[in-house]
Amino acid sequence: MQTRYGEVETAHREENNRGRVLLVDDEANILKVLSAILRKSGYEVHTAKTAEEALDRTVRMKFDTVITDYKLPGMNGSELLDALKTRAVDAPVIMLTAYGTIEKAVDAMRKGAYYYLAKPVNPDELLTVTREAVEKHRLLLENISLKTRLKERHSFKNIIGKSHVMQDLFSLIETVSRSNSNVLVTGESGTGKELVAKAIHYESPRAGGPFIPIDCAALPEELLESELFGHEKGSFTSAYDQKTGQIELANGGTVFLDEIGELSPGIQKKFLRFLQEREILRVGGKNRIKVDVRIIAATNRNLEEEVRRGAFREDLFYRLNVVTLQVPPLREKKEDIPLLAHFFLQKFNEVNKKTLTSIDSEAMRALMDYDWPGNVRELENAVERAVVLCPTDTVTLHYLPRTLRGEIRTTEKRTGEEFNLLDTEKKLILRALEKTSWNQTKASEVLGITRKQLRTKMKHHGLLAGEEKP
Repeated sequence: MQTRYGEVETAHREENNRGRVLLVDDEANILKVLSAILRKSGYEVHTAKTAEEALDRTVRMKFDTVITDYKLPGMNGSELLDALKTRAVDAPVIMLTAYGTIEKAVDAMRKGAYYYLAKPVNPDELLTVTREAVEKHRLLLENISLKTRLKERHSFKNIIGKSHVMQDLFSLIETVSRSNSNVLVTGESGTGKELVAKAIHYESPRAGGPFIPIDCAALPEELLESELFGHEKGSFTSAYDQKTGQIELANGGTVFLDEIGELSPGIQKKFLRFLQEREILRVGGKNRIKVDVRIIAATNRNLEEEVRRGAFREDLFYRLNVVTLQVPPLREKKEDIPLLAHFFLQKFNEVNKKTLTSIDSEAMRALMDYDWPGNVRELENAVERAVVLCPTDTVTLHYLPRTLRGEIRTTEKRTGEEFNLLDTEKKLILRALEKTSWNQTKASEVLGITRKQLRTKMKHHGLLAGEEKP
């Protein structure tokens, strides 16, 4: 198997965790002293007495940083810097300079040198600057590796993941796509269920046909029926024209029913009839219409539990559940977080016309330590926020949401004040529902939120049991 550049660098870093340094100076004593300081701190040190010798070494091995004197025989340090850039050597260059050449060293920094140190070199300053330069280079290599991996198997129809669970999911998508069976996609909110549905469609023989998503929680029952099946002119008060339903429009393609668990019993019965007969009947219509569509449904509910409670038809469940794909939550595939974060960094760079290149180690640790109750969608929002706010080329902890910085406790550790806020929210929802005789559409309008958001909050507060007033 071919070894990637990033993996070569990882291998040598594992052998020597502190980093590999190239030290360039024509004075033997300085090479000896500085080498001893660096080696004592755990660095692998290689030396050269001329710029030409240094260039030859960079051809034969990779370095995490180059420390060079400005004044060298033949080519000077500034010219060495230019030559390294020409040869695409990405190791940060630290310039050593005597008092009389500090101005030239500053000029070298304008040309791209990482830092300069005045002679005689302070050992503590040398170690601090070297450590920072090595960390900068490793971060660069990590980002190169991430970009490489994004172009490989870890990106599948805009679904990102290198973890075993995601690789298994990719394989299932490929297998399921070749069939014409109904598919049920399960998983928590924000895990990317619609992306999975799109991947199945665009990998299937139906890819040339339409892909039509329908949010079952977004419309009340009387409108959802018309949206799914269409209606005839005059079939109800506001039916001024004939309407073709989304299922009919998707003929030859795929219908994606998001939040299928939100279907009312009446719609469930009519949808089951469609699945059995592959025919639709428009509202107010008399003639049945043959339709060839594939159904992919998604839910964040446990439909088996809904069936046991009598809230979801058992026969419909088995019609939909021919093949089930479980999309894992982000907390169960944390090794994918760096890959996803870098993907979103690139995405929002383009959207906002910015040029951020990396996420520093402290910020990445915060991303890895967080439990992500909102899953990939929450991670995407966090990275977008950082890209918008960050003025430098590197995302730091300061630009991540407060929840990730540890300034707000997680949901498992809510303060009494947060519980009071939740109690107040529940009371407001109950008041709106009572005012509207428990009409969810009207209650959501009173509260200034969507019906889907209202139902999510009702479920959270235990107000959805049996669709009855508690």
